[in-house]
Amino acid sequence: MRISESRGRGSPRVAGFHEPETGSVQYVAACTATGRCMIVDPVQGYDPASAATSFELVRPLLDWIRAEGLEVEWVLDTHPHADHLSAADFVRGRTGARAGTGARVRDVAAIWGGLYGAPMEPEGAWDRLFEDGETFGIGECEVRVMLHPGHTLASVTFLMGDAAFVHDTFMGAPATGIARCDFPGGSAGAMWDSLRSILALPGATRLFVGHDYPSGREAEWESDVATEAARNPHLQEGREAFVAWREARDRTLPLPARMLAALQVNLHAGRLPQDGVLRIPLDRFPEEEGGPDADRAD
Repeated sequence: MRISESRGRGSPRVAGFHEPETGSVQYVAACTATGRCMIVDPVQGYDPASAATSFELVRPLLDWIRAEGLEVEWVLDTHPHADHLSAADFVRGRTGARAGTGARVRDVAAIWGGLYGAPMEPEGAWDRLFEDGETFGIGECEVRVMLHPGHTLASVTFLMGDAAFVHDTFMGAPATGIARCDFPGGSAGAMWDSLRSILALPGATRLFVGHDYPSGREAEWESDVATEAARNPHLQEGREAFVAWREARDRTLPLPARMLAALQVNLHAGRLPQDGVLRIPLDRFPEEEGGPDADRAD
């Protein structure tokens, strides 16, 4: 766990919890004046080999919130994750918080409902589906919702004061990676536009990324707009070159091992099926050559 301190009124104190198996980062963002907070992208444990689930990965986060005396108002998912199962519904049940995600989760559900051969109905699973540009408060901090598709159709950034939770857009250690765009509904062109939208924020805006995959170093997950604009190698040659690079790179990546389980759970705020049975669509995705199983950034 690592802390990024508040920079003053309206700026949240942010705690990041890195989960090494999938490289995911779970966040708590707190208003220091009121002790109210939001949780972003909590992780539910899932073993693809045994299909066993657990909530051990999110418990340290909840223990830290309790020790700090914080009150959770919202638990949020930035998008329907493909590499891990969400713990949003579990956290909602433990804290009394409301659960929310981007409104275009409806579009993702329509795509995946067809793939699974069963209706995906996110409407009743979430307390709120946020539209682009909506705002809400966490104590004295304002949170703005920004639609940033590319990795998925439904990806949103939650901008809380000077802290932007940019999901799977920028990824990895600062100024190194960009998320893949080859899942159903993804688009490298839309990703470029989303990245430029993020870079239009003030240069000191803190960017909290969705993943890091450290090898021989400590995990990192905080960057800022100025650093990414100046140093990220994938943003220096323009839109056409970016799209060509991203699409070529994506063709080399395997599907995350948890994806077919994760989507049907994550579209419903991390709720497991009532009958305890997951559906797996057969022969829908061609086998790709690539590296290790992970929602890789580079």
